[in-house]
Amino acid sequence: MKKIIFLLLFIPWITFSQEYVDIFRLNYGQTFNNNFEGVTSSTYVKSFEAGLTFPVVINEKHAIITGADFSRNNLQLFPDTEFVSLYSTNIKLGMASTWSEKWSTTIVLLPKIASDYNHISSDDFYLGGFAVLKLKKNENLKYRFGVYASQEAFGLFTTPILGWYYMSPNKRFEMDMSLPISAAVSYKLGITTIGIDYFGIGRSYNVQYKNNPTVYADLSSLEFASYVQFNALEESVLIRAKLGYSSNNYEMYAAGDKQDLGVSAFSFGDDRTQLNPALNGGVFLKFEAVYRFHIKEAKKDN
Repeated sequence: MKKIIFLLLFIPWITFSQEYVDIFRLNYGQTFNNNFEGVTSSTYVKSFEAGLTFPVVINEKHAIITGADFSRNNLQLFPDTEFVSLYSTNIKLGMASTWSEKWSTTIVLLPKIASDYNHISSDDFYLGGFAVLKLKKNENLKYRFGVYASQEAFGLFTTPILGWYYMSPNKRFEMDMSLPISAAVSYKLGITTIGIDYFGIGRSYNVQYKNNPTVYADLSSLEFASYVQFNALEESVLIRAKLGYSSNNYEMYAAGDKQDLGVSAFSFGDDRTQLNPALNGGVFLKFEAVYRFHIKEAKKDN
């Protein structure tokens, strides 16, 4: 069965930075408390995320990348108001190509709809994407160079991507870095793995309140966590428990109030007027489940 799946769906392992592909991801988390600055009011954030990545082989050099991601965050955006759910659904469509023994590329478009989904319109549609150039230094080390860009309710956002993937010869120590977006370091201890990771989130959502003009939430959050992972079914199913801290900054602005450009952590031409008090970060607990396909094992079966 693995042999058939590999032949039909997956390109040779050198197209990817890792030795595996995470086909499906599912996670649920909640912060314990987030205080609004300047007032005696607080909220908490419940989050749910699901993601599917499905590469389809064309030939030995090229593969189409398809998939989708969905997220839901539930919280109070203003002190002492009702809880609001913010949704984001994006489609993944791109191409992974291998040009030589050392060089490969991945280019993916990420169109999405992001809002409270009360009245979906063209204003909730945004187009983004990323491009990454990968250099295979040796069997254990690969470098990444790329760029991510996205239209948002506040304007254009873009950031460079610099990173590497390293797996130790004994397959226990792993580093997966795509800075400034994400970073993960882990060490495997048999059926369990311990690790730390970081994820930088930058998103926007259109929101509609009754008898109020349309506003939008500008989410910029940095998540730092440590985790324990259980590796089941020959490391194809991963169950992960995380404890960490998230900045969870949901800034509210009037629709049309934009900045000129956002580049990584920097904003240019940003004279927007924030409508809600700043929201402090908080400690969070999260549970994740991942279905992982091991490319090298499938290649051996072939």
